[in-house]
Amino acid sequence: MDENITPLKERTEQSLFWSVLNNGTLQVLNILFGVILARLLTPGDYGIVGVLTIFTLIAGNLQSSGFTQALINIKKPEANDYNSVFWFNVIVSVLMYAVLWFCAPLIARFFHQPVLVEVSRFVFLAFLISSLGIAHAAYMSKNLMNKEVAIINLIALVCSGCVGVVLAFNGYRYWSLAWQQVIYITVLNLGRYYYTPWHPSWQIDFGPVKRMFGFAVNILFTNIINTLSGQILTFIFGRFFPISQVGNFTQANKWNTQAHTFVSGALGQVVQPVLVKVGDDHERLKRVFRKMMRFTAFLTFPVLLGLALVANEFVTLVLGKEWIHCIPLLQVLCIAGAFMPFYTVFQNLAIGCKRSDMYLWCNIGLIIAQISIILLCYYFFSQSITVVVAVYSALLIFWLLVWQVVAHRLIGVTLTETLLDTMPFMLITIASLGIAYLSIMFIDNDILRLIFKIIIGAVIYIATMKLAHVKIFEESLEFFKKKLKKKSAH
Repeated sequence: MDENITPLKERTEQSLFWSVLNNGTLQVLNILFGVILARLLTPGDYGIVGVLTIFTLIAGNLQSSGFTQALINIKKPEANDYNSVFWFNVIVSVLMYAVLWFCAPLIARFFHQPVLVEVSRFVFLAFLISSLGIAHAAYMSKNLMNKEVAIINLIALVCSGCVGVVLAFNGYRYWSLAWQQVIYITVLNLGRYYYTPWHPSWQIDFGPVKRMFGFAVNILFTNIINTLSGQILTFIFGRFFPISQVGNFTQANKWNTQAHTFVSGALGQVVQPVLVKVGDDHERLKRVFRKMMRFTAFLTFPVLLGLALVANEFVTLVLGKEWIHCIPLLQVLCIAGAFMPFYTVFQNLAIGCKRSDMYLWCNIGLIIAQISIILLCYYFFSQSITVVVAVYSALLIFWLLVWQVVAHRLIGVTLTETLLDTMPFMLITIASLGIAYLSIMFIDNDILRLIFKIIIGAVIYIATMKLAHVKIFEESLEFFKKKLKKKSAH
């Protein structure tokens, strides 16, 4: 067993390294381009493109139809499996784009924004183009090609970000955001074709799609539910609130999402392939799962709660004072965002254990609860956008208990074990950030407040990890030392 564990452990560490590097680099660039665009555009511009996100993502779910995860879940997928999924995705995408093209006037009427007719038809090209690279993305994920993924994402983000900034600078407003999306997915696909040894052929056989359908359809419906869950607020706000308020929420949600996907994005590229390789050994699966939870907590709490702490200074100094109304929204969203990466670990556990039915029903329950509580809150308790977001965020945190029940049924991990794995990191983070906040209370300069909050909070958190000899911290530190030594040797 040791011979099998060591290679898997090394490959997992390598994959996590490149995943974290990939997501960290992307977040830095996203911050750079996001700041520039925020200063060039208005909340209304962001609101125009923001309300379309739910349609683009659902169309994307339908085009992949859950077959990406199905391919990853196959022990040794063959070329015909990838080819079958490729052509299925393309056909579905063409049909979906045709439907959305004719629905564009209805979308514009629903949100009271006539410009959405032309904008939506252009933005929807992104998911049509993305269908050409879904099978290739599955191949790269299955084979843990995270170094190549990191390179591709970096190039795509730089190219699309530069196009967006140039267009925004020249007064193209919301069109700059639309072009940014289309350019990003186009460059991304070109990179996938370059690095992936497999390429589609004209010998089309939908037999593999039929065999994967039972598993994939549960993933499909769950992905749609997840999309609705993540975008339901933008959709509802787009209908009931002015487009400028929707833009403020979109901006706040953007930074919150970038922060928690730094963690969940890195995990998402690794967790499912690793759990599939572990197989049916429940004890080993439980050990891997708990380690993933500790690693998630180690990263997510300081990143997200830290962003909530510096939200006021960050928005005022970096984005500009025209965005001050998004500050309370960002703070509330970041508290819930600190728990979002745990969903990635729980959900991939269910998929890795071939229980896509549990994955489906947990997410159906969540979206029903979300829609119900949001509408009740809006109509009967408060029409404040901040209050609605707070209620929504509280539900997201609470729903993790449902996933804990699923994890217990699958591998026997208890709530006590999960809390012991995660809560110490949250408490240390809160203490570190609390000291940082109290230390700068008498500083009036926003720049100094931002700098000292970050430095004091980070130093205390890292020092506590070091003094307490936290294993996941020491392992991460040791791994990065090894990487630096190897680079120095070369």
